[in-house]
Amino acid sequence: MANKDRVTFGSKIGVILATVGCAVGLGSIWRFPYMVGANGGAAFLLVFMICTVLLGLPIMITEFFIGRHSRSNAAGAFKKLAPGTQWSLIGYNGVLAAFLILGFYSVVSGWTLEYIWQAMTGSLAGKTTAEFTTDFETFSSSALRPIGWTIAFIALTHIIIVSGVEKGIERASKIMMPALFIILLILCIRSVTLPGVQEGLSFLFKPDFDKITSSVILSAMGQTFFSLSIGMGCLITYSSYFGKETNLQLTAVQVTVLNSLVALLAGIMVFPAVFSFGIEPTAGPELVFITLPNIFEQLPFGNIWSFIFFILLALAALTSTISLHEVATAYVHEEYHMTRKKAAWIVSAGVAVIGAVCSLSFGLLKEYTIGGLIIFDALDYLTAKIMMPLGGMMICVFVGVRIEKKVLKAELTNKGTITFYFFNAYAFFIKYIAPAAIGLIFLNELGLIKKIISLF
Repeated sequence: MANKDRVTFGSKIGVILATVGCAVGLGSIWRFPYMVGANGGAAFLLVFMICTVLLGLPIMITEFFIGRHSRSNAAGAFKKLAPGTQWSLIGYNGVLAAFLILGFYSVVSGWTLEYIWQAMTGSLAGKTTAEFTTDFETFSSSALRPIGWTIAFIALTHIIIVSGVEKGIERASKIMMPALFIILLILCIRSVTLPGVQEGLSFLFKPDFDKITSSVILSAMGQTFFSLSIGMGCLITYSSYFGKETNLQLTAVQVTVLNSLVALLAGIMVFPAVFSFGIEPTAGPELVFITLPNIFEQLPFGNIWSFIFFILLALAALTSTISLHEVATAYVHEEYHMTRKKAAWIVSAGVAVIGAVCSLSFGLLKEYTIGGLIIFDALDYLTAKIMMPLGGMMICVFVGVRIEKKVLKAELTNKGTITFYFFNAYAFFIKYIAPAAIGLIFLNELGLIKKIISLF
């Protein structure tokens, strides 16, 4: 079954840091604080943590099984595990989702480079909130500059990918992930030293259980899904590089804990500062590029804090773009028997085109919409609300109905050398509970649950 000659990560720490990098991205640094702010603070955090343990962890283990057992790319994995069947569509869905996400994700990632440059040159200094808003809208809707930064970010990603798994992805992760944690801790320490910090920490850690609604639960489940990169082929691709001695259970636990820690630290970084300066915690998408720079500029050495913050964002974005690029590169490289370098160039060129179109959708192509959404938002909707939940759900169904329990157990216990105390409960969960839970997320994201409820 497995490809014994397949390259692997060179060390245990490399496995953990690379896989954490796969999960940690703008979703944890930006989307998580925004979701916390929009869904009742600590109540959302509590439900998110429960969902991470009960939903995210088992599904991550399942994707690890598929990846290492097949030792193949996200599409090739299902071909090997279920040859001659339509189950391979799950893999194709993951590869396509990763490719499309990388296209519009690179646009936002490029924005981080613009703001690093502005912080370095002092361009953020002395601006009012209105000026921050106007300048961001002017920049994002312009033609050439955002595309230039988008291509620059794709180039950074490309350089790491063509260097290979061990010398590229693993080596970069060993540098970037510790740096990300250090910068995040520095910003957290600065945030908790601001006046009025107690209000922000109470919002984050003191739950109001009355705010736990069905909507909050479903949103927390969706954030778990998003933050752990479930259903887009990343975890399958990365785990295909795991060695046979890798403890899949322990690795999944370590990645889940570290990812949750990053999200938690992001909340500590954001909310004390937000409340200290009287900003609404529901500021939403503007939190990163408008609200937080405005806050930093009100602090002593504001440019320095802005610079550090956008370096953090860039690192978080790069760890994600690497994993997304690798999904598509590994597929092209293995399925079409190309060199890794040629495959990477094809993916980078395709992503650059998508990125340019997505960037222009904020300006020159703004009038061209799909279902009332600009191209950027349409791709975001397609991938995050349809392709990822569908992919994750079908992965659970596939393992539940197609894979023999003894095969599953043998892989997850390294042929009996590692104990899996709750294997039967895990197998039941993956077969029945997880697909139902993800199905709820899927229906909620499409707005169908409200429509169904309204019928009664």
